[in-house]
Amino acid sequence: MTDTLTAPELWIRRYRPAPQHTDLSLVCFPHAGGSASYFRPLADALAPVADVLCVQYPGRQDRRAEPPRTAISQLADEILTVLESLPRRRLVLFGHSMGACVAFEVARRIERGSALDLLGLVASGRTAPPKVRDRGVRSMDDAGVVAEIRRLNGTDERLLLDEDVIEMIMPAVRGDYTAVETYRYLPGPRLRCPISVLVGDEDPQVTLAEAEEWRAHTAGAFTLRDFPGGHFYLAEQQAEVARALTEDLAAFGRGPGRDA
Repeated sequence: MTDTLTAPELWIRRYRPAPQHTDLSLVCFPHAGGSASYFRPLADALAPVADVLCVQYPGRQDRRAEPPRTAISQLADEILTVLESLPRRRLVLFGHSMGACVAFEVARRIERGSALDLLGLVASGRTAPPKVRDRGVRSMDDAGVVAEIRRLNGTDERLLLDEDVIEMIMPAVRGDYTAVETYRYLPGPRLRCPISVLVGDEDPQVTLAEAEEWRAHTAGAFTLRDFPGGHFYLAEQQAEVARALTEDLAAFGRGPGRDA
């Protein structure tokens, strides 16, 4: 029997039926404080080209009763187990901000010996390992955490003015920031799969030069795209991001560059 802590129905949200003409899955990993539902518009846009699987971390929404994970390594280990329990499919991993770290570590674990077929990694809004941008958010009081959320402009301001909402989301936000701010890259082989990097051109969290540093983590093809906007450029540029991911899925699925 599948362990309840790693049951696919706990960890994976599918907002649209999988297309019948492809076995390609795009696995989406949210940002710190984020949830699977953040990717719902993207799932709608990409439904014709991939089975979009959105990861739901513990500690939020319908998993609010569970303790949030406070280590990237633990999240990566658990999510790998979940993905390995699904029907065998070709996978592309897509992570935004903290999610890019989680996706990267899952990719490394897959290539170390999993039977999963990893086609590519898409990292968004995140500096390349080993660089860590630690602002100490995990140790701030609630007002400081809310100020950081406002700085990144990824949450509806009306929610941040509701004390009940703040109380509800704070454990997950703190847990996620603990995980991402204490993440330390352990040196190892470069990924064999290609890496695509997406970034907002006014993102306060990562410069274009820092985004370029992801190139060092693949022995395959590398692509960097920038979009108008800040850290949450995805919400502002939904159509363009969906178009870029569609191009990546097609390129990864064809195979050239995977083992270059």
